[in-house]
Amino acid sequence: MMLGRRRSREAAARAATAEEQLLTVMAERDRLRSALDALAEAIVIVDGEGQVAYHNVSAMQYAHARHGDAVAADRLERLLRRACRGESGQEELTLHGPPRRVLAVRAVPLDGATGAIGTIEDVTELHRVHEVRRDFVANVSHELKTPIGALALLAEALGTTDDPETVSRLADQVVRETDRLARIVDDLLDLSIIEAQETPTRERVSVAVLLDDAVERVGALATSRAMTLRYEPPPHDVTIECDPTKMLGAVTNLLDNAIKYSEEGGTVELFTEMLPGRVVIVVRDYGIGIPSRDLERIFERFYRVDKARSRVTGGTGLGLSIVRHVAQAHGGDVSVESIEGEGSTFRMAVPLADADDVSNGAGAADAAPPAHAEAS
Repeated sequence: MMLGRRRSREAAARAATAEEQLLTVMAERDRLRSALDALAEAIVIVDGEGQVAYHNVSAMQYAHARHGDAVAADRLERLLRRACRGESGQEELTLHGPPRRVLAVRAVPLDGATGAIGTIEDVTELHRVHEVRRDFVANVSHELKTPIGALALLAEALGTTDDPETVSRLADQVVRETDRLARIVDDLLDLSIIEAQETPTRERVSVAVLLDDAVERVGALATSRAMTLRYEPPPHDVTIECDPTKMLGAVTNLLDNAIKYSEEGGTVELFTEMLPGRVVIVVRDYGIGIPSRDLERIFERFYRVDKARSRVTGGTGLGLSIVRHVAQAHGGDVSVESIEGEGSTFRMAVPLADADDVSNGAGAADAAPPAHAEAS
């Protein structure tokens, strides 16, 4: 009897231990599934027969998928069949969309078990970053090579002439190319500083004061091109927390572009619109406009719509990229609307210092504002 009771107790203890171990395994399994479900990468595990044994939440979009996702699911299925035979494989798949996406599809055999694991990862952003970096290196090399090459040729020409008039003309060209090179370097330094600043210098500034200073900066350029600058300043109590130097440079860049890419004798408008908690600085021109194919790339470094005109105007191709980075560094954004041959409207939205100080809609301008001040 005692032996039987002892065996019964031992069996109960073993059962309790086994149940505890089972609960532990199930808890670990649930934690693993939760971790895999939290991944953006689609994960599919198949058995030796190629049947799906597990897939995470991200992989569900490829089940019974259509269009591009169906192509990705088919590609993963083929790689998994090969992986079940012991062959690892990976492919990169470009889906033209819209939107355009790049997917990395991989499959490998499971070590120590029959079956395979496959993944689908969206690497679109990674590709975009690589393309931007590659383009930046190529573009900056080209942009620096042009004035440097011109300076070398001019220096050679100066060394082979004694004619005072020719020397004077070549010297003027040297000054212009040197200025161009200096502008490129200055813009590159500004851009690198803006990108490196996690928390830019901030102080409360009146938007009206910033815009007044920007109008003054471009006044000479507007006059030289017989442009009319229609400017309606916002109330002085509209303020933002910003790095005033960087913000002034961004607004000046927008005005400078608007003037340079308008026909002589045209009109450029500067005004503000109020949104809840934000002020929108609007620069509108009636110039050459931007083709729709270029709108998505207009804020990239060195990207120019009209390269020939940029050479004439002396642009570096970095101005709008600086504007975008300044806006983003201050918690804002910049956008553009344009019709080729009719003009462009740039809007830079920046958070207000005190949203409650300005009632929503105050000073808003839904259409072209009346001329408050004009410079021509």
